[in-house]
Amino acid sequence: MQFLAGVGAAARVGVAGYFGGGSSSGGNVAGIDKIAFPADTKTTLSATLTSARSQIMGGMANSGVAGYFGGGITPTYQDNIDKITFPADTKTTLAAVLTTVIAAGAGFANSSVAGYFAGGFTGSVYTNRLDKITFPADTKSTIAATLSVSQAGQSAMADSGVAGYIGGGNVSSTNGIDKITFPADSKTTLSATLTTGREYSAACADSGVAGYFGGGYDTNFISGIDKIAFPADTKTTLSATLSTARFRHSGFADTGVAGYFAAGEDAGGRISNINKLAFPAETRTTLSATLTTAVYLGAAFADCNVF
Repeated sequence: MQFLAGVGAAARVGVAGYFGGGSSSGGNVAGIDKIAFPADTKTTLSATLTSARSQIMGGMANSGVAGYFGGGITPTYQDNIDKITFPADTKTTLAAVLTTVIAAGAGFANSSVAGYFAGGFTGSVYTNRLDKITFPADTKSTIAATLSVSQAGQSAMADSGVAGYIGGGNVSSTNGIDKITFPADSKTTLSATLTTGREYSAACADSGVAGYFGGGYDTNFISGIDKIAFPADTKTTLSATLSTARFRHSGFADTGVAGYFAAGEDAGGRISNINKLAFPAETRTTLSATLTTAVYLGAAFADCNVF
């Protein structure tokens, strides 16, 4: 749902972005780093994921309440969902689990209503399924709509209160973007496509304005950032690019302020830096703060406070 500041209304102020898990040079990690807005300072939570894991199904958040990390590889495939409750940043594991053990899909949320885990690889097959976690009870269902292609390596973002978007993937050089419209959870496929078919890009959204798909891999590493303008869902490509061409990274956003692309892999290997895309100018800088460990295939979400 869109936040509208009326006369006498307090402005919403974002709180922090969270990056968890991933694969480091020493193996999978369980740690969770926190980037506090607006100073963009980094701390590491005392809470950790239930197990060290990579290829998490993407992070998603019920902003102002809690964030969720689902599935992944430990190295065995997982179906559990860890929950980080704001503002204490305590970790619990949901009683609800994903439909199957699964990894390398995408996550997005309709804040205050539900979060979604889309696609992924079970260890034997790709899936086009979307599991839905309904807030605040955190019950799981599987929606009738499915992705256009069964695959992993997608990225996702949402215009909260309106729709979620899932783009790219690792099957047949996918450049398509599926749209899940709230609250009916119906699926359409945009006429607009990503500039190239790509896998393991990262996505974030300035809710109510636009969503962004950055980086990825086609036949090489990608540094470009595609923009999907809401509500027309038209695509343009920004003049700003990531500081290095990369994939297997993660995105989150302080909506109305900036989007962030964290960690991943470039031509030099795993990276720990965080690129920041300031709204509305869409200028890119690189934070002085870095993640605790250079990793790829982690997951991220943000607490933008109550929408």
